[in-house]
Amino acid sequence: MAAVPFHYVDLRAFAYATEDEKRVADALRTFLPEDAELDRVENVGHHGDRIVVLSARIENADGMRHVLDRLSGLDEIDQVIGELDQRVDDNCALFLRVDKQAAFRGEVRLGPGITVRAKVEAYPAKKAAAVENARETLERLADDGET
Repeated sequence: MAAVPFHYVDLRAFAYATEDEKRVADALRTFLPEDAELDRVENVGHHGDRIVVLSARIENADGMRHVLDRLSGLDEIDQVIGELDQRVDDNCALFLRVDKQAAFRGEVRLGPGITVRAKVEAYPAKKAAAVENARETLERLADDGET
């Protein structure tokens, strides 16, 4: 795929006090290019526990291709395609949640832990156009894994 139909891709995961922050970072890096930098923000939960938010924004085409290539390994990609009307919001953003534990093991599947938000290119910037662009891209990934 020569052009990448996204403006950017955001990935985010929480490292709770009961988790090893390095392992959470490693899980997040499963989807990131090697040169991607993680942002780290430390917060306090409702009960006073430490919560670290790890995130990265990928804005260059090669980096987004890398993320898409990793997501092409998603067994449930047909399910995601079928749910695009619910997964794309009115601001043309596509949302996925992938399993943090699986990502730590290098696997890719839907589940809790890592939020993926991709701003879909759509002209005009309407949900219907964004859903169609996302559908074309994900179907191409599902058919041949091409990124």
